[in-house]
Amino acid sequence: MAITDGMSTADMQSRLAALQAAYFDLSSGAKIVTATYNQGDGTKSVTYQQSDITQIRKAIEMLQMALGIICNYPRARRVLF
Repeated sequence: MAITDGMSTADMQSRLAALQAAYFDLSSGAKIVTATYNQGDGTKSVTYQQSDITQIRKAIEMLQMALGIICNYPRARRVLF
């Protein structure tokens, strides 16, 4: 069961856009970035710090896989004798 189960496509796309903006801001040298998104019960604001860039990248990849933007095929394995 993935964390994205039950999320609408529009919600996943808006979260992906917010995470991508946060990632680019952090990778360009900003120390703190705030990503704001609208969730059914109101507007939420999340603050990321420099140390969170790896977690942001993983969350972006997870959402991209859930949306079918990238595929997660296992790499081919070679048999060594």
